[in-house]
Amino acid sequence: MTRFGPGDHVSCKCEAGREGGEFIGVYQADFRYNGPIRRALRGEPQCAIKSDRTEHVAAHKEAA
Repeated sequence: MTRFGPGDHVSCKCEAGREGGEFIGVYQADFRYNGPIRRALRGEPQCAIKSDRTEHVAAHKEAA
């Protein structure tokens, strides 16, 4: 289970390196995001993070 709550400031690895942003929420089941279906499980959730730099919202696995 995720250890972050909405509004927490987090950082994660992405294509451009390390990115900081605001934790928005968590997905614990498959969901559609920007077109394709993203895979998420209760044991491997995906987290939605809003970038501080671009304000883009992206989904990342919790381990990232």
